[in-house]
Amino acid sequence: MAAKDDLGRAGEERAVAYLRGRGYDVLDRNWRCPAGEIDIVAAKAGVLRVIEVKTRTSLRFGHPFEALDDRKVRRLWRLAHAWIDAHPEKAGRYRVRLEAVGIIGPDPRNGMLEHLVDLR
Repeated sequence: MAAKDDLGRAGEERAVAYLRGRGYDVLDRNWRCPAGEIDIVAAKAGVLRVIEVKTRTSLRFGHPFEALDDRKVRRLWRLAHAWIDAHPEKAGRYRVRLEAVGIIGPDPRNGMLEHLVDLR
């Protein structure tokens, strides 16, 4: 389990660096509430972006985005609204969008990174 946790943390670090490099303002990371956890909350161009990060060492068990089924997307929307309710001072002026970053490779620091900008 520790190796999986380390892989996930390294993937999130890479995702944050990638997003910041593209002008995203990271507002929160690993935010938790009773309903679950949001990996990254960021803002850019008037849009509040709730970003799920999926890191895999290979495609052996499928592409990282395949884990983002309808149930997971609905959960992310609930979490987005919970974050907004908990942070009205940060969230009040934004539209909201779900996004995902997928990283594939044995080392997340240099694995293939894909960014899905509008997760529906």
